[in-house]
Amino acid sequence: MSVSLSSFVSQMLTNPVLLVTTLLVLGVIFVNGWTDAPNAIATCVSTRAISPKKAIIMAAVFNFLGVLVMTSINTTVAMTIYNIADFGGDTHEALVALCAAMVAIVVWAVAAWWFGIPTSESHALIAGVSGAAVALQGGFSGINGSEWIKVIYGLLLSTFLGFFVGFVVVKLIEICFKSVNRRKTNKFFSAAQVTSGAAMAFMHGAQDGQKFIGIFLLGLCLANGEQSSDFAIPIWLMVLCSLVMGIGTSIGGYKIIKAVGMDMVNLEKYQGFAADSAASICLLLSSVTGIPVSTTHTKTTSIMGVGVSRGISKVNWLVVKDMVLTWVLTFPGCGIIAYLTARVFILIF
Repeated sequence: MSVSLSSFVSQMLTNPVLLVTTLLVLGVIFVNGWTDAPNAIATCVSTRAISPKKAIIMAAVFNFLGVLVMTSINTTVAMTIYNIADFGGDTHEALVALCAAMVAIVVWAVAAWWFGIPTSESHALIAGVSGAAVALQGGFSGINGSEWIKVIYGLLLSTFLGFFVGFVVVKLIEICFKSVNRRKTNKFFSAAQVTSGAAMAFMHGAQDGQKFIGIFLLGLCLANGEQSSDFAIPIWLMVLCSLVMGIGTSIGGYKIIKAVGMDMVNLEKYQGFAADSAASICLLLSSVTGIPVSTTHTKTTSIMGVGVSRGISKVNWLVVKDMVLTWVLTFPGCGIIAYLTARVFILIF
């Protein structure tokens, strides 16, 4: 199944529920670029390798490219999210439930941003969609277990592999540059960190952009009467999601940059490069294999790995505690909000 842009616009104009769903999905993509993308550039800003304004512009550009390029090459993450829950049955109620999921995600994301806590938009998305599907189907039959197991794999990948790779990469850098003059290394890693920050922003777009494309596909299929198993992702959809995420990123998110790049660990330029490189490697691996991971998890755990390489006391564990608590609460919290919102929306609409 494939939908042209003109056909999609026509459907929106004749289907108010699809119009609202589309606006809400775009809102969630915008919020992701606004609140989640700053994680990608947090370290290069905190080490003063690049100014916040330039870093935000860079992140917006590379988020755009990440969505567009990776989706053109590999769509497995998008299809994992598309199939993660069952929205079969009455298509009108299914679209209403999907709207409820988007509302829950926006509420959760904005609340976390307000308190400066880098919550995972990926986990909020998965939890929100799953909670709405449970409300729609009247039970956990709305959850696709074979796709959800990939989320568990993603949790392990982003948490443990991110930490381990961050630790290993920074140790390798210290060994390789042990006898090099510190001033020369600072100059080199200042430029290198801008490059790794751009790579991190690119991979953020590649991962998170595909997740929201998956939700967009779901809304399109439901508007056409079914949750089809065969769908070609049109170029116009890639461009649209890329642009909206890029605009959201351009607005910035200094609170998140401060929490991730400044409050948690004080990093030198080579350590920031190590953290960005480690996180980018993990995100590339997960994107190619179709495992939906949290870019926030991956980036922050890689920073922790780099910080611990200097000693456990170098990490501000109070900040880590707040982050972990938010991550733990995201699945049940956002899921319950989506479930209740879906139940209410289905009754009203």
